[in-house]
Amino acid sequence: MGQQQLLLRLLGTIIVGIATAVAISLFKDQAAATNRDEVVNDLAHYATAAQGYYRKPRMLGGGGSSFNGLTMQTITATHTAPGHLNGTYTLDPDPVGGDPAFVTLTGVGTETGNNGTENVKVVMYVYPDSIMVDETLGN
Repeated sequence: MGQQQLLLRLLGTIIVGIATAVAISLFKDQAAATNRDEVVNDLAHYATAAQGYYRKPRMLGGGGSSFNGLTMQTITATHTAPGHLNGTYTLDPDPVGGDPAFVTLTGVGTETGNNGTENVKVVMYVYPDSIMVDETLGN
């Protein structure tokens, strides 16, 4: 009877350990997915601000149908500063020179991404009339 109880306790401990490991794995995956969604949401807000800059006349502090002169500081002037709780954000190039057809916003989250070594990363291209998330460069 003693050996049977010992084996049942050992089996119970193993099952609880496996369940705990699975739960931790699921929690990490969900945390990364949530952080990715938050970073995409922040980038969408910044993209909208960049498009507003593009449409605003130069005499009112905008680009006058150009991204020329756009900086991350300009984008975030009315929004939260880059580097808040969800991640850090950059504009490429910063400042924008010439007359590019689009600009690139990159967000790096605070959670470990799909590859298990680097943080969540989202790359968004901002065009005058649309935005696009690059799935191949993300994590």
